[in-house]
Amino acid sequence: MNKPKALLLLPALCLSAALSAQNNGSVKGRITDAASGAAIEYASVTLHSARDSSLIDGMVTGADGQFEFSRLASSEVFLAAQFLGYETYATEAFPVNGKTDLGTIGLIFTGRTLEEVEVVGREITARHKVDKQVYDAGQFGSAQGGTAADVLSNLPAVAVNQLGEITVRGASGFLLLINGKPVQSQPDVALNQIPANSIEDIEVITAPSAKYDPDGHAGIINVITRKGAADGLFLIANGIWGLPGVKSYANAEPSPRYGADITANFKKGKWDISAGLDYKRNDRAGRRLGYVNTYVGETLTEFPSRGERSYDEENYSGRASIVYAPNSRHNIAASFYAGKRTQTRTADILYDFQRRTLIPAEQFTGTSSYYDLFEQTGSVFSGGALVDSLTYFNQNNRVRRGDFLIAGLDYAYSFADKSALKVSGLFERTVLGGPTRNNNLAWPNVQDTLQRQLMDNDNPLDGLRLQLDYSRKLGALGWESGYQYRFLKHPGDFNYLDRNFEKSSWEVNPLFTNSMELRRRIHSWYTQVSGEWGRLEFVAGLRAETFSRTVEIARPDTLYKLSRLNLFPSANLLYDLGNGLSAKAAYSRRIQRSTTVKVTPFPEREHSEVLEQGDAELLPEYIDLAEAGLVKEWGDHSAFITAYFQNVSDVVNRSNTIFNDTILNRIYTNAGNAAAYGLEAGATLYPARWWQCYLGGNVYNYRIRGRLFGEKINRGNTVYSIDFNSKFAFSPGMELQLNFNYLSGKITAQGKDSRFFTPNLVFRKHFLDKKLALAFQWLNIDMGLLQSNESFKSAWSDDFFLRTTYIIEADILQLSLAYQLNQASKKIKFIRSEFGAEEF
Repeated sequence: MNKPKALLLLPALCLSAALSAQNNGSVKGRITDAASGAAIEYASVTLHSARDSSLIDGMVTGADGQFEFSRLASSEVFLAAQFLGYETYATEAFPVNGKTDLGTIGLIFTGRTLEEVEVVGREITARHKVDKQVYDAGQFGSAQGGTAADVLSNLPAVAVNQLGEITVRGASGFLLLINGKPVQSQPDVALNQIPANSIEDIEVITAPSAKYDPDGHAGIINVITRKGAADGLFLIANGIWGLPGVKSYANAEPSPRYGADITANFKKGKWDISAGLDYKRNDRAGRRLGYVNTYVGETLTEFPSRGERSYDEENYSGRASIVYAPNSRHNIAASFYAGKRTQTRTADILYDFQRRTLIPAEQFTGTSSYYDLFEQTGSVFSGGALVDSLTYFNQNNRVRRGDFLIAGLDYAYSFADKSALKVSGLFERTVLGGPTRNNNLAWPNVQDTLQRQLMDNDNPLDGLRLQLDYSRKLGALGWESGYQYRFLKHPGDFNYLDRNFEKSSWEVNPLFTNSMELRRRIHSWYTQVSGEWGRLEFVAGLRAETFSRTVEIARPDTLYKLSRLNLFPSANLLYDLGNGLSAKAAYSRRIQRSTTVKVTPFPEREHSEVLEQGDAELLPEYIDLAEAGLVKEWGDHSAFITAYFQNVSDVVNRSNTIFNDTILNRIYTNAGNAAAYGLEAGATLYPARWWQCYLGGNVYNYRIRGRLFGEKINRGNTVYSIDFNSKFAFSPGMELQLNFNYLSGKITAQGKDSRFFTPNLVFRKHFLDKKLALAFQWLNIDMGLLQSNESFKSAWSDDFFLRTTYIIEADILQLSLAYQLNQASKKIKFIRSEFGAEEF
């Protein structure tokens, strides 16, 4: 920093020091189980005035049982600590005049159960910390019986479209953590395997610190699952049953929906054992309306289409974890997960194919008119001389399977000086694949087969992760440092067969048949410091990594290599302005690495009119994010607002080119740089004793500049999303919840995506002292009036135009039943797919 800037800051620093000196007292300590000495997480600690017992401040303990109150005025106080199943502890009055360390406070276990304790007060539905925002998952009733993706769709910065694609602040790439364990795989796959009922909190970390993996456009989402709080048995079981569909969408088969999950946790002394099972069948009816044209050699080919596009999904899994803490210094944890996911996409589409000759001239020029012309007429050009036409029925059935097997082992040791060392390892074996069957049949005589194709692939994946973390106090600062190694091996065999009707045999199509192997190695080191200075909390650090990737192709025998040395600095600040108002600021640099499908350089047939192809030389995206905001809490209410800027270099787009006159090829390619300026806000309000209201929103301007297939691009627009959730408590144990999620239309590199919204309603009734809950859910409310759960995507260039409308099932009616034994207030450390879910 230069001297003029330092001199300008000096008065502000002096004023801050003077103000903090007036309130420089602190009280800290650690809450443990008096018998075992084990730390108690989430114990409630409150500080009271000795004069009138009024509350000064309160908090819950961390995973290590620690608590600390800071910025306290000189006074006489006493402290109270309590936790479910333990006797309440209270100190004698003591003075606060400097730093007070109460040491270890042991709580005595009494075994009282939940029904013996009545807690009065309103839910804390959102909490803001120096580096994250924490949301209570239980407040979103429309997600219960669903998955973690359904919970996320209610958060202000998160949008989920009807195809299940998840974006955070408009970016599709983010790092998913399950109880702090990274899932470097495709987040939407892993999120759709986590039952919503098993989730305690969702943490949104938009500007992560250096200790976290740097992967992901939009930061990190950490899903915290439930577990028992005190010694004894905790159990939660859920079942869901979908009523028959209100509308068939002219699909060949109905769409059943049902499922169940159970999570059990037993905690006794040094042992903490958890296990869970879940099964979910979640089929969705739907239709697709499409229009595509290509212009090649003064010939216009059009093929509008309509028909079924439905999804059959089946997931089941088992998971377990064992934690053993022989004493307060040692902790050993083992986790295991095995699961199977199958998704079948049925696209039975009727095509009306026409080919016309025309002279381009003034009637087929200017790409900006394509979209408007289609909106007005349903076609791009209706003139010209008809060359030929054909109506045919395309049966396209794509099955995607994933078998996941993951095991993890962690060991943590606490030294006498309160420093800590943690060693962890994770291994994953995942088998991915599944056939795609494509049949073109005559119409209306569908017994006459015009073309038959079979595509299959086998993609086993092996992933390894090793990590070492060390933390300690350096005076008033907290210091953390560590090393991490990640390895991924992902081979793939892709087979494409054409049916020869004359020979009654299958023949290999060499254009689409090939083999490849992706290998990725990452060595990374990080260090960061954290602490408080008066009213200021801060975290700052640096992460460095060496990253190497190889892509080997069988035909022709080619090896592509990429190596990088990356630096990822980060900083987070939180300043207490007083009266419940805080200011936040952060900076973080991140990376978005390409998945295997994006670096596969040969085309794969997705369905009748589309191929998909990657680029083996695709560069990773680098993201710089800066943000600043305010958080206000008053009474039971809270609100926040955050302004942010995000710059992405080497941005990856999936863009279209012409493969032939009836097939487009979607290619992943680096398209240039993209920038987004945005504003994110949210508020939790209680307009009345029986009414809770949550409102969140995000608006940003996105612009991409660069070159796409040699053509200069400069496109952008303003995008916004709105999330509204309102809960009405008619009486104790009975409530009605309404929520509404809206995502506006947006410009893409080659076209436009439309708006998308879903309204939902939930009625819930509790029984047996809230141990049992029955809920009726009405999801994607439409009633034939609103066009809920519908959207379209369009793209165009000088030689093609396409628009596809997706209509996914609306007015879904479901009944769910949940039973809970004892209270859940801690996380179960189950693991999830670290590598394979992304490739699914």
